[in-house]
Amino acid sequence: MGRVEYVIPLGDNARKRHFHDTAWGTVIAFVVQLEVLLEGDWFPVVRYDSKHGFAHVDWITRSGETQKQLLPLPFAEALTHADKDILDHWRDYQLHFYQGD
Repeated sequence: MGRVEYVIPLGDNARKRHFHDTAWGTVIAFVVQLEVLLEGDWFPVVRYDSKHGFAHVDWITRSGETQKQLLPLPFAEALTHADKDILDHWRDYQLHFYQGD
């Protein structure tokens, strides 16, 4: 089994956390998460993952409420989509999070 894991800064007070496991060239688990800095702490804002056995995205508010959205994609495609979406839209997601619930 192969594991890839890293955190990269995206800009002021934002970073992307990426993790995925593969077995025989197939993605078997993943997490791609946008985190923003607020008052000295990092908070998850958008999290794509395969927890519970299916690909989905969690939209997380400042109060900690989570809204789950199913991604009807194989894990490898969901992982690629997640990376691209966060890289393309992290500023919008960060601003929305800062503006509150």
